[in-house]
Amino acid sequence: MIMCIKNFLLFLIPLFIITGCSSKFGNDNSKLSYKQNNGDMFQSASLENMLEQRDLRFQKYKKLTKLKKPLDSLNNHADYQNDRMDLDLELFDFYSEWEGVEYKFGGDSKNGIDCSGFIQKAFKEKFDMTMPRTTQMQSQLGKEIDKSELKSGDLVFFRTGDVNHVGVYLEDGMFIHASTKNGVTISELDNSYFSKSYWKAQRVID
Repeated sequence: MIMCIKNFLLFLIPLFIITGCSSKFGNDNSKLSYKQNNGDMFQSASLENMLEQRDLRFQKYKKLTKLKKPLDSLNNHADYQNDRMDLDLELFDFYSEWEGVEYKFGGDSKNGIDCSGFIQKAFKEKFDMTMPRTTQMQSQLGKEIDKSELKSGDLVFFRTGDVNHVGVYLEDGMFIHASTKNGVTISELDNSYFSKSYWKAQRVID
């Protein structure tokens, strides 16, 4: 009888240990899974928030620039890594801060700014790029590209007399610049004046 009880206890002890360890690991795995799920939810929520903010910026940008491309083709999860679209919106953000600032030859503040000064400030603030101060020097940066190859961030140059003019391309034939007439504004490349005076384009951001 004693031998039977002893054998029974020897059977129960390992079973208890195995059951206890399984319960312990089960709890840890459950917590780990919970943390991972919470982490995924947090990352997803952050991404959704970023996309939502980007959507709002895009809609404002699209309305102002009359961009013909649909939002879904440019601004969804699959296109979130589209560097050129992000660059476009960064430039538009900078434009929003400077919109309407009057043109002033040699100026570099919101009391007045010229075209090359505007480019210098935009690229420094948004892309931490140090640009030369004059239009002539800026026209020698990067590599020259054909007008048909224009992408966001490319510099566009115009021969407008003794002093050349510069702007930064956005999308869909639009560019930002400090206009002598309208100050900081967005214009169309196919505008009769800019179409006739168009000189060349330089790519400074690959």
